[in-house]
Amino acid sequence: MSNSSAANKPLFDYLLWLGDNSLVLGHRLSEWCGHGPVLEEDIAMTNIALDLIGQARLYLSLAGEIEGKGRSEDELAYLRDVMFFKNTLLVEQVNGDFANTMMRQFLFTVFNYHLQNTLLTSTNEQLRSIAEKAIKETTYQLRHCSDWVIRLGDGTEESRKRLQDAVDTLWMFTGDLFETLDSDKELIAAKIVPDLKGIKDKWTATVKEVLSEATITIPTESYMMKGGRKGIHTEHLGFLLAELQFMQRAYPGAKW
Repeated sequence: MSNSSAANKPLFDYLLWLGDNSLVLGHRLSEWCGHGPVLEEDIAMTNIALDLIGQARLYLSLAGEIEGKGRSEDELAYLRDVMFFKNTLLVEQVNGDFANTMMRQFLFTVFNYHLQNTLLTSTNEQLRSIAEKAIKETTYQLRHCSDWVIRLGDGTEESRKRLQDAVDTLWMFTGDLFETLDSDKELIAAKIVPDLKGIKDKWTATVKEVLSEATITIPTESYMMKGGRKGIHTEHLGFLLAELQFMQRAYPGAKW
């Protein structure tokens, strides 16, 4: 690895994490296309999936530029194996029912919203520019999934039970949202990225506020699974990538 590549690796890895989060969750939401509970929501989830994939393109494109090896956003998305993906474990979990999808979306979007808000003051101009564009979309996404969480939680006995089951199942993956690497320290010191401890405090406050209104109980004790940023994933990501990457794997270099 050249000296410049080594110096840029912390930011490259961080951008992969951001890009992979959006790419994987965007693909998960796209699986709902044509299967939504109502037409309006089918369209809404598809649009959010497109927004997330658009954000993934921005992050991965910048990552390729920072890496300096000539890899494009497409190569980073389609030609990496599962152990080289950095996404948080939460976003790769299967959709399940609509309540499970909305709870997964909510838990991640609260995190993404507070992180992007902080990145608005990043000393890296390119990362700050991405945050300025993405925060508009993420603000809508947060309002959308929060409304659904409240609606389902404070709805029927059945909808509340499904939402409570969802948070009980997914909570163990929320700790991975705030997992940091040693290489983050220099990025934090340079004020390129925030300390995730502060993001966690904001995330916790927002989650408590919305789930309280939804009459949903937050699990008090849960084993936290971690390792996404180190390439340690659940079994679900491999199956997701097999579908996501099929075309480029089957027909390398294919173009429309």
